[in-house]
Amino acid sequence: PLYPPLAKSVVVVESVTKAKVIQQYLGDMYEVLPSYGHVRDLARRSRSVRPEDDFSMVWEVPNGAWTCLKSIKVALKGAENLILASDPDREGEAIAWHIKEMLEQNLACHVTVARVVFHEITEDAIKNALMSPRYIDMDLVNAYLARRSLDYLIGFAISPLLWRKLPGCQSAGRVQSAALSVVCDRETEIEKFSPQEYWTADTEFETQCSDSSKGICLTSWIKHLNSKKLDQLSISSQEEARALEKRIYSCQFEVRGVHRSKIHKNPPMPYITSSLQQDAANKLHFGAGHTMKVAQKLYEGINLSSEQATGLITYLRTDGFHISHGAAEDIRSLVKQRYGEQYASEDIRKYLKKVKNAQEAHEAIRPTSIRRLPSSLIGVLDEDSLKLYTLIWRRTMACQMEASRTELIQVGIGNPEGDMIFHSSASRLDFKGYQAVYEDTEASGSSENPEGETAHQDNFEALSKLEMKDLVSPVNVNLEQHFTKPLSRYSEGALIKKMEELGIGRPSTYASIMRVLQVA
Repeated sequence: PLYPPLAKSVVVVESVTKAKVIQQYLGDMYEVLPSYGHVRDLARRSRSVRPEDDFSMVWEVPNGAWTCLKSIKVALKGAENLILASDPDREGEAIAWHIKEMLEQNLACHVTVARVVFHEITEDAIKNALMSPRYIDMDLVNAYLARRSLDYLIGFAISPLLWRKLPGCQSAGRVQSAALSVVCDRETEIEKFSPQEYWTADTEFETQCSDSSKGICLTSWIKHLNSKKLDQLSISSQEEARALEKRIYSCQFEVRGVHRSKIHKNPPMPYITSSLQQDAANKLHFGAGHTMKVAQKLYEGINLSSEQATGLITYLRTDGFHISHGAAEDIRSLVKQRYGEQYASEDIRKYLKKVKNAQEAHEAIRPTSIRRLPSSLIGVLDEDSLKLYTLIWRRTMACQMEASRTELIQVGIGNPEGDMIFHSSASRLDFKGYQAVYEDTEASGSSENPEGETAHQDNFEALSKLEMKDLVSPVNVNLEQHFTKPLSRYSEGALIKKMEELGIGRPSTYASIMRVLQVA
């Protein structure tokens, strides 16, 4: 174990912000230095990867990286341990390996070298990581080397051809070219699209009352005509629509079916990188790159009043849906405290959905302390950071809550012959369940209606009064012309979702691929 300290240690992380926060936690027996990301990369020239020579690789060191390495060499004088604490993913493992390799090549690595990983920047997480050091994982490093060499070979082989054939083209790449193909396929579909005309005939019915009181009005949609189920394009012209309107007004109708059902809607799964980027795009109008920039800031640490700087969320590049047992119990405890026992899930919810090619090495994205409410960070975080933190906090709370319960009522209305059937429905929210967290303005400072859902209470009460064989009369037929629409172009969120479905890219690459495609 490297904690408690028995000798001086040098800790290397990736950013200045992270280094400052961790230095506060560890004290003077540790010197925490930043690497500023990768300290070397493949040389930007031909034959930097040589397949004929067992895929040997030629590296080059950026100018700024020499300064970083010099700082590490100076700090190691008098130290006994070099602790490589870069991010807990493939790129982080590669950075640790590069640093070790370069120090050894410069005969400056005379100390014990250890690798530690943590998934959140909190004092407990850092100290626990130091108590469980390990060696550099060469399987991860070799995976990095394989991907890096493939990126190089594909890019350097195809890009010159593209530049000759398509002047102004940027470059080709193992992931970006696959993503670009998806975008191009959608564009081809849009260009081939031919709109088709169709009509709808929404009909307003009124119940026939035996007394002078006003009947119940309800709007219905025609589902069956001439005993055949209609699809979107079944009524394809104004002539057909007018003929249907005339027929509706000439008929008597009755209630032919009343069906009630209970709908249980489970809470959404906790965030992984792709789903956070999609939700941030759809709800906050953040680009993928901006989402990752803000999330990185929340992960690396924020100076909180009356507290040390601390990381507010767990590691942001993940495809795992699991949440640690301790964190899940704390979430359920807060749910019970804020909303009542009945709102917490009966047991810890475990999410097992697999993303294609997922590694699931890390937890889902969640607050490091669920008890740090978004409202407590108003005035501490900038506007975008607070919005993203609130999004994460709500989703994390929701994932350990009970399902919402809705009662659905569906009414079928038909003519005596039964060859013309209309459908009307309404719902009533009986138990909010996880939706309660989205209405908790005290915790977040704002409310949100998840999924844009509404329970049509008035319509539900009206439909509830209907019984089989009740007579109803059409009072208004609303004919409306429509044209089918082509598929829309991919938004960033939609493209990330499609890439995830196809297994293109990794959590760490989505934002950079969006940036490259937009430049191209």
